[in-house]
Amino acid sequence: MPRSVNHVASRARRKKVMKHAKGYFGARKNVWTVAKNAVDRAMQYNYRDRKTKKRNFRRLWIARINAGVRQYGLSYSKFMGQLKANNIELNRKVLADLAMNHPEAFKAIVDKVNK
Repeated sequence: MPRSVNHVASRARRKKVMKHAKGYFGARKNVWTVAKNAVDRAMQYNYRDRKTKKRNFRRLWIARINAGVRQYGLSYSKFMGQLKANNIELNRKVLADLAMNHPEAFKAIVDKVNK
């Protein structure tokens, strides 16, 4: 009895990997073994950096809030502590946006917290 090989499924798997490798440089885009390794590594970086992106944005928001608050003689940690004490529940993303794009609204929040 001849050996049964599911060519449809294996071909589909290879096509999927080669589709991901489209646009890569050199042999990475058209040689199966090289493309497979490149795509595997790219997927690992992709998974890792989805977590890193969240960290980086939080750092950016904190830096922007700190810069906005320093103009009014406060530090970031004191400001956040006073926000919690006054039950103002604005997250860092919104506060950073206010500090950058709506300074008058941000000043109103600082004044409310600082009284």
